[in-house]
Amino acid sequence: MPLYQDEGVVLRTAKLGEADRIITLLTRDHGKIRAVAKGVRRTKSRFGGRLEPFMRVDVLVAEGRSLDVISQAESISAYAGPICADYGAYAAANVIAETADKLVAGEHERMTMQYRLVLGALNALAKHAHDSNAIGDSYVMRALALAGWTPRLRACVVCGDPIDAGRTWYFSIPAGGVMCSADHTPESTLIPWNTLCQMQALVDGDWGELDTAPLTAETRQLVEKWGEYYLERPIRSLRLLD
Repeated sequence: MPLYQDEGVVLRTAKLGEADRIITLLTRDHGKIRAVAKGVRRTKSRFGGRLEPFMRVDVLVAEGRSLDVISQAESISAYAGPICADYGAYAAANVIAETADKLVAGEHERMTMQYRLVLGALNALAKHAHDSNAIGDSYVMRALALAGWTPRLRACVVCGDPIDAGRTWYFSIPAGGVMCSADHTPESTLIPWNTLCQMQALVDGDWGELDTAPLTAETRQLVEKWGEYYLERPIRSLRLLD
């Protein structure tokens, strides 16, 4: 069978038979792949804990008819240890892994920027660089923006008036951003100024702003609704956090 080598992050695993697992990875050069790790559930498995969720690994993979087969796996960055030791980081990492898995629908389609974004988010969680909720929510908004769904937050999507703190603003998910009071549609909802600023900081990855205060409940709900609308399915890990 033809072989290929790549590095990737384990997004999720699923049991297969008595001792095997199907490993879903987001890789640097081959996009998302699903491959069998044979015997990985045995106590004396040669893979050890290297193919657990949130691990960054270098893999040698043999192409198969239905599923590829992982022949070798070497650890590059053991993000899983420090992430799993902290509940908040673990919950946020699940949001990141689930979002990446749903966002990258096709297999073997190179998506280097999405891969780098996942790496950056997991690395930040492992180092406890920022609030875990902010890291997870920022990843969701930035990953969706990278896929083409960037919310318009600096001007009304209808008339183009720039936002300012002295006016009332609304937010419409179907319309893709903020609306002024004169042009807002019936399904739009009032968005507090603080929430608007936090949403912009999440999209920009502005940690100077995000580190000043925890995300509001309104901001977190808006991230969840934005993700569900544009992924066309819920991010269940975000609901668990709620």
